[in-house]
Amino acid sequence: MQPQEIVVFDTPHPCSYLPDRTARLPYRHPIENLTPEQFDQRLAEGDRRSGVFLYRTQCPQCHACQPIRLDVAAFRPDATQRRMLRRGDALLTAQIGPPIIDRSRVELFNLHRDVRGLSADDWPLDEHSYAEFLTDSCCETLELSYWHSDRLVAVAIADAGHESLSAVYCYYDPAFKLLSLGTYSVLRQVEFCRATSRRYLYLGFFIAESPHMSYKARFRPHQRLIDGLWSDFA
Repeated sequence: MQPQEIVVFDTPHPCSYLPDRTARLPYRHPIENLTPEQFDQRLAEGDRRSGVFLYRTQCPQCHACQPIRLDVAAFRPDATQRRMLRRGDALLTAQIGPPIIDRSRVELFNLHRDVRGLSADDWPLDEHSYAEFLTDSCCETLELSYWHSDRLVAVAIADAGHESLSAVYCYYDPAFKLLSLGTYSVLRQVEFCRATSRRYLYLGFFIAESPHMSYKARFRPHQRLIDGLWSDFA
C-alpha cells in the first residue's frame, strides 16, 4: 500500500531547462514518510523528490525529460571514468551519513549555483531554504561529502530505497580543477550501491537539448523511462 498524497501545486510555468517551453510538475505531498520499498516503486514510476514533495513531469506539449537510471551490475565505466574514479579516490576523502546543514555547505551551494549560471536570478539560499529544498524529506536521505586536504569541495544529496539510490543534487567548488567532481560523485554513488546491494542508481532526468542534463547519457549502459517503459541504451 502506498500512502495517500495531497497535491499542493499544479500550475503550468516556464520550463527551467529549455527556453520557450511550458512545464507542468504537480507537487504531491505524501501524508506519511515512504518506506524504502514504497520509494523504490515511486522511482520506478518516474518520481523525483524536492523537499518533502514528490513530482514527475506532466508537461502539456513536451516530452524532453526522460528519467534515467543505471543498473549498477550492468554499468561499465569507460576508460576516462575509470581514471576519474581512481584519481578521485586518491585525492579525496568521502564521508557518508545523514545530511548536515551548516554555513559552509550553504555557502558552497550558492557559489556552485551562481558560478555555473543555475540561480535563474533567485536569491541565495539560507540554511532554512537549503533544508526545505534538499534535506527535509519524505524518505530516507543521505549526504555524501567530499573533502580535499580537510576542505569541503563537494556534497551530494541522495535518497535511499531498498534496492535503489536516487541522486538528488550535487554541488561543488567550481574552482576545484583536479578532476570532475560531478562525474566522480556519480561513480562513487555507483560504488555505494554495489557495496549496499542496491540494484539501481537513478540520475534524475536526461534532457538531450540541455547541456546541464545531457551529460548523463555518458554513463552506459543505462535505461530511460519512455512512454511508461524502461528502455535500454548501450
